[in-house]
Amino acid sequence: MNGSGANGRLLLVEDSDTQALMIRRVLERGGFSVERAASAEAALDSLNQAVPDLVVCDYHLPGMSGGELVRALRLNVRTRAIPVLMLTEASEPGLEREGLESGADAYVPKSSDQSLILLRIGALLRQGGAQPASDRTGAAAEFGREVGVFRRARVLLLHQSRDAAENLAALLGREGYEAEILDDPENGLAEAVAEARGAVDCVVVDLEAQRFDGIALCAWLNIFRLRADAEQSELAPVTSLRILGLGDGERAGGRLLVAQAYGAGVDDVVSGAVGAEAIGLRVRAMVRRKLLQDETARIETELRGRQAAIDRAREEAAAFAAKAALAEALAEANEQLREAQGKLVQTAKMASLGELVAGIAHEINNPLAFIVAHQGTVSRLLDQIAGNADASLPAEIGPKLAKARERVSAMSLGLKRIENLVLNLRKFSRLDESEHQTVDVPDAIDTVLTLLTHKLGTGITVERQFDAPRELSCQPALLNQVIMNIVGNAADALNAEPVRTAARVIRIATALEGENYTIAIADNGPGVPDTLRERVFEPFFTTKPVGSGTGLGLAIAYNVVRAHGGAIVLDTPDGGGARFTVSVPAGVARIAGAAS
Repeated sequence: MNGSGANGRLLLVEDSDTQALMIRRVLERGGFSVERAASAEAALDSLNQAVPDLVVCDYHLPGMSGGELVRALRLNVRTRAIPVLMLTEASEPGLEREGLESGADAYVPKSSDQSLILLRIGALLRQGGAQPASDRTGAAAEFGREVGVFRRARVLLLHQSRDAAENLAALLGREGYEAEILDDPENGLAEAVAEARGAVDCVVVDLEAQRFDGIALCAWLNIFRLRADAEQSELAPVTSLRILGLGDGERAGGRLLVAQAYGAGVDDVVSGAVGAEAIGLRVRAMVRRKLLQDETARIETELRGRQAAIDRAREEAAAFAAKAALAEALAEANEQLREAQGKLVQTAKMASLGELVAGIAHEINNPLAFIVAHQGTVSRLLDQIAGNADASLPAEIGPKLAKARERVSAMSLGLKRIENLVLNLRKFSRLDESEHQTVDVPDAIDTVLTLLTHKLGTGITVERQFDAPRELSCQPALLNQVIMNIVGNAADALNAEPVRTAARVIRIATALEGENYTIAIADNGPGVPDTLRERVFEPFFTTKPVGSGTGLGLAIAYNVVRAHGGAIVLDTPDGGGARFTVSVPAGVARIAGAAS
């Protein structure tokens, strides 16, 4: 566009450079910003970039005609409401009718007075209303439902001649319009317009009537619609009514009458002598444009409503997503809290157990040392008596002495077993040893198996295969927990089978695989179903009867192994059952030879 254009931006479609220059000068002197397109096709390209306030179009254009251009504009919702002023030099019969029926809002010869062209353009721009349809909101859609999306156009006729008014009303009625003749315009006009509540599309006023002042009525209608636009801009997606003036200038001189009419707010002026059909053409053009603007406003209101609904839905979805994320975070935090609580409970249990075991071992150790010392004394005395006995002793003393020595020797074996048990209890009770130490793995495993004797009993055979180095750098107490939990579960699984013909076996094997130290504990029990394998390491998950397990053993074992930088895997060995393979970095494992 050229300049800012205080009165509006116009698109001039004219193929003649000379005519385009003349018309542009007229329009720019009128305060308009003008862009020129030399063809209809160029005009469509320009409209893809920016939408003007009005299009001034020559009817005869190379390629696509002006009428075809207007039809294209009316088919596009983005441009359908742009006012179009059709210009031509031709005087072929019916050209004005064809131009108006194509969708143009007004038809003006190029030879018309320049001031009248500017007045006509100003009237067309004024028809668009002071407020764009896109600015209307809320209540507009509600009022639009009252008026109706599809309705017959309504026209009020204020004519000097009753016969002429009836002819025009009949013509409009045949074309689907609701035409109403006001016999007393000055008294009935305000009531008719007010009762219509925005449903009046056009008012035809006889400007040269003798029984009423047409110019004054047009001025009142203009004030009414301006006030209605200001006061009811939120009420309905409809545009202001159109005013068509009838007069040939006999009363006040042609140009003066037309200027007065446009000054009073008339949108178009046509000679009353042209007949009902020509007047009907103008009415149809004005109403068509108004209904197009109403439809555009209705569509924009509906789109705004849909967009508002979409925005609300997006906000609700975002709020729901935020709540879902919060709920998920809370659930995860709760699960972590439950797991931490379980670990604390198990740690407290193990600590209490360690303290209890340490206390019991200490209490047993004192009398045990006393008994062992006296057992040694008794054994030595018996040996001395047997060595120094002479033949003078009664014969029955010899067998009794031999039996006593045999029993004391048996007592020595029992006391040795008690000493080993106390030693194992003291080893297992060292729960405060959190630092990595060099641990004798076979010895640690034997310690755990000794403490699980009550579970293993005589029905379960434990097979050992220690191919890895004996020593491993780890936390001794944690290693004890891992082996005890896995072996304890294996024993429970084997003991849970009520009828079994094959021997119950637990196999424990160690190996050095690359840089990893592995301990595999397998049993030939019922195994773990595939559906449960992903859950066996979850805290509080157990398949044991209520009161028989906490579901924390394997979870703690899993976390202990993870704390060592290793992994624990569950699979099924050849022959069935379950196998847990613990793999941890060998670290400072010493290749000191395999243990058998």
